[in-house]
Amino acid sequence: MSALFWRENPSRRSAISSSYPPVPMRALQLVSDRRIEARDIAPPPPPGVGEVTLRIRAVALNHIDVWGWRGMAFAKRKLPLTIGAEASGTVTALGDGVTGLNVGDTVAIYGARTCGHCRACREGRDNLCENVEGVHGFHLDGFAREFANMTARLLVRAPDGVDATAAALAPVTFGTVEHMLFDNARLEPGETILVHAGGSGIGTAAIQVAKSIGCTVITTVGSADKVAKAAALGADHVINYREDRFEGMVRRLTGKKGVDVVFEHVGADTWAGSMLSMKKGGRLVTCGSTSGVSAPMNLMQLFQQQLRIIGSFGCRIDNLRGAMARMASGAVHPVIDTVAGLDGIDAALARLESRDVFGKIVLTLD
Repeated sequence: MSALFWRENPSRRSAISSSYPPVPMRALQLVSDRRIEARDIAPPPPPGVGEVTLRIRAVALNHIDVWGWRGMAFAKRKLPLTIGAEASGTVTALGDGVTGLNVGDTVAIYGARTCGHCRACREGRDNLCENVEGVHGFHLDGFAREFANMTARLLVRAPDGVDATAAALAPVTFGTVEHMLFDNARLEPGETILVHAGGSGIGTAAIQVAKSIGCTVITTVGSADKVAKAAALGADHVINYREDRFEGMVRRLTGKKGVDVVFEHVGADTWAGSMLSMKKGGRLVTCGSTSGVSAPMNLMQLFQQQLRIIGSFGCRIDNLRGAMARMASGAVHPVIDTVAGLDGIDAALARLESRDVFGKIVLTLD
């Protein structure tokens, strides 16, 4: 569909919001390692077939944003690059062929550009797409901009009771947890789980999600004030890892049996202790390595204890629906550390890098 047709065809006028992209629009762009600038860039064109135009409402920051800011060597990208991998938006315009969405809907945005037609995509295993083009905000332009065109199939409408900030935490923060705990670790009610870094974004989500199904939750944090906050979220036992070896405390709390599931995303610093924290036949699910990508492992322990180690990356689109349904029910809620505007990005990334956070840092564009 041509831009001229989209603008002039009266049948499409109802799909055009009064907040159509301004010229120019604001965006946060990475221009070199550790240098982000607020820039004026061209707005998106009218949406094509199967696309919608979104007014970006909120961007939640993650460690992938810190990695990109640092200039991680494995990221194939071209600068300048618009940052932001996790976000929500409001639909302002619909392209031809879009169904199930309306102007004014608040949506969570799936963060990877998948093909939609390979076997994995057809089966709903979106994060195993055989032809994925990359992750927005890391390999591809991200969402820290006022407007963006997105493929409609990569959007999930927020249910009633889930606002733009909460929807912004569905794609990575809560979606990752849903995928890790249920698709991969197969967490069951009544089991015991160790959640590392309970003050992190996904840590605060994992505590709540596990408690919502009736699990016993043990979590680790790095300061006294975080101990109280993690307990308030529902954690049954909170370990300050700066004062106690967490693996010893876990063995003590479980009567030397160990936990059913370890929720791991710290990496090298906690890996050996995580292996020692599992019961026979236990499952370790990991999605990150913020403290280092390599760690030694006792293979005899692995097979004698019949442990299972599961890698998990991102989530399926359907996990966004599950995450927001859980939010709408009141079983879980976003934990927000800091809210800032686009001009607060440098301080926000520095705070996230220092790990001096409890919950999420969110940039708002309203």
